[in-house]
Amino acid sequence: MNEVQTELRRLPFWDRLSEEEQNRIRRASAIRVCEKGSVLRAMEGECLGFIAVIAGDLRAHMMSEEGREITLYHIRTGECDVLTASCIMYQITFETQVSVEEDSRILIIPTSVLRRLKEENIYVRSFIYELLTDRFSDAMWTIQQILFYGIDQRIAAFLTDAAKQRGTGVRSDVPKQTCPVKAPGVDGQGGETFQEIRVTHEQIAREINTAREVVARVVRRMAEDGLLQTGRGKIVITDPDGLRELAGELRR
Repeated sequence: MNEVQTELRRLPFWDRLSEEEQNRIRRASAIRVCEKGSVLRAMEGECLGFIAVIAGDLRAHMMSEEGREITLYHIRTGECDVLTASCIMYQITFETQVSVEEDSRILIIPTSVLRRLKEENIYVRSFIYELLTDRFSDAMWTIQQILFYGIDQRIAAFLTDAAKQRGTGVRSDVPKQTCPVKAPGVDGQGGETFQEIRVTHEQIAREINTAREVVARVVRRMAEDGLLQTGRGKIVITDPDGLRELAGELRR
């Protein structure tokens, strides 16, 4: 069994397909290796199609004519997306772009195949509408954050989530009296272990949909308050409890 077939079998609707439908989708599907920093594009002018991330991290966003973009959500390992096949849904009148945030392997089912399956198979159609509902919920949550929550709260929530997902333990050089709240991992030798995140102000700004200058100003104030330390391309969380308190209900 090749990798395409192995990944297709993971799809929730696979066992609900007829043998002919399974063969059709198997012949058309492919696995694409995507480099960090690239943008996913369709091969023949149509929208990309259904994607499932085997490994990696993709970012779905919208772009204005002026070049301003809004991050809607991420598609990470084990997750699927169907807004990349929005042209099969006549009710959807906007397009999303997908950028590769880290080297990724993805399964792609072309739009032409998915369109026919949607019309012929109720289980595929139900799966598509359920996934669309989830993605619209993600997009509305993003809009809600932009409209109703402050920049400091959004940055705190982003850093808290990022530390949980990809933070690495490091020794902090902050004197103990300025770091009253310890993260797990006191080393017993006068130093403390905190979560380091490799991220730039530009990346944070892109994720929470604001300007880099605004992020720089708020992060500097957080550092002055003892919540974190900054370095070139990195942030160290020195007061995780304080950061979580600031994030409040935006924590995932």
